[in-house]
Amino acid sequence: MTQVDESVIQSFWQDHPVGENIVGNLRKDFGGDYASFFDAYDKWYYGCQHHVLKALDLFDWKGKEVLEIGLGQGADSEQLVRRGALWSGIDLTAESVRRVATRFKLRGLEFGELVQGSALSMPFEDRKFDMVFSHGVLLCIPDIQAAQHEIRRVLKDDGRLVVMLYARNSINYQISIKWIRRLGLAALYFLPVRLSGIYAAHKRNAKAAGLWNYLAMKNFIHRSTDGPDNPYAKVYDVKTLREDFPDFELIRTFKRYMHAPPLPLHGLPGESIFGWHLWAELRPRSR
Repeated sequence: MTQVDESVIQSFWQDHPVGENIVGNLRKDFGGDYASFFDAYDKWYYGCQHHVLKALDLFDWKGKEVLEIGLGQGADSEQLVRRGALWSGIDLTAESVRRVATRFKLRGLEFGELVQGSALSMPFEDRKFDMVFSHGVLLCIPDIQAAQHEIRRVLKDDGRLVVMLYARNSINYQISIKWIRRLGLAALYFLPVRLSGIYAAHKRNAKAAGLWNYLAMKNFIHRSTDGPDNPYAKVYDVKTLREDFPDFELIRTFKRYMHAPPLPLHGLPGESIFGWHLWAELRPRSR
């Protein structure tokens, strides 16, 4: 499969800021009222994914130079600062950088550097950070080995990398995405019904790419994680983690978030085994 160009990924996330498909468009639905938008976003995000705050509390951020890669709406960025992190951030899109800067200004929070840029070539000096954090972002980088090498460069030798990636060994991937959603889309493709929203977008894409090519897991995984037009995503297990992060040693992993739509599993027990979010803590290998 041809590797997706970074500019395509940048364009997608610039035009589809995370969470807006759920809480509403900042400008159209909230009239550009950032404060109201951030309140609505945080209420949805931490209400739906309440495990995130508990997971953040498993790590000691206080007084640490922390770099966050991929910022979204800045909800986790704010939480890191409130936990005492000396925070800096980088995002591929100008839109995210603008929103996070606005969030921090509204909240009266101090931070280090906030820049637009690529994780493949970051404008930070060697061994600058004690910790690097990335939640659901590194899985969207096709050239992940180059990115992890760059992370190793900016991380201190005794530093830590904390990431959240999508879990291969989850109900969401192994059952919902791999079987239920693909079979459902195949059925909708042939049924003479008028579709709207996400289902219409999937059908449109399937017609353009060819149904069976679109449903191939190497392609469908992208379209079944962050929307039907998402250009790239990857799922991980421990083996894949070690392969894609060769400059690091794996310290520990844990899973959270029982999530597998359309199955009504949200909030049920079993997330430590079947959860969709795979968290990992890694340390740099000796140079």
